[in-house]
Amino acid sequence: MQDSPMLGLRTTIYKVADIIKAKEWYTRAFGVVPYFDEPFYVGFNIGGFELGLQPDTDSVSDRKVSVVSYWGVNKIEQEYKRLLNLGATENQKPTNVGGELMTASVRDPFGNVLGIIYNPYFKVVQE
Repeated sequence: MQDSPMLGLRTTIYKVADIIKAKEWYTRAFGVVPYFDEPFYVGFNIGGFELGLQPDTDSVSDRKVSVVSYWGVNKIEQEYKRLLNLGATENQKPTNVGGELMTASVRDPFGNVLGIIYNPYFKVVQE
């Protein structure tokens, strides 16, 4: 098998109207502080992958969902409820999508869809 020129997911960026409030919310939601914190960009290292926040002046109600990034979790029901308790709103309740694989998603307080996934079949390959 040939080596892929693609190295895998590195960064998912969420656009937010209030980057200060978003930084606070995502710090609580993911339990880590940003490694990069500037008015134009806030970056978090989440298990070796980057979650980025960028300022956005567009209205949240105008935002259409075209891509959802799913963040791996071990206890999907528990994490789904925890995100709702932090102020997210329901988008898709935890759903079995085949075998033991489950997905769910919420809307963060800034209008972005945040997906979570329990996938015991996927193993992270170390470089």
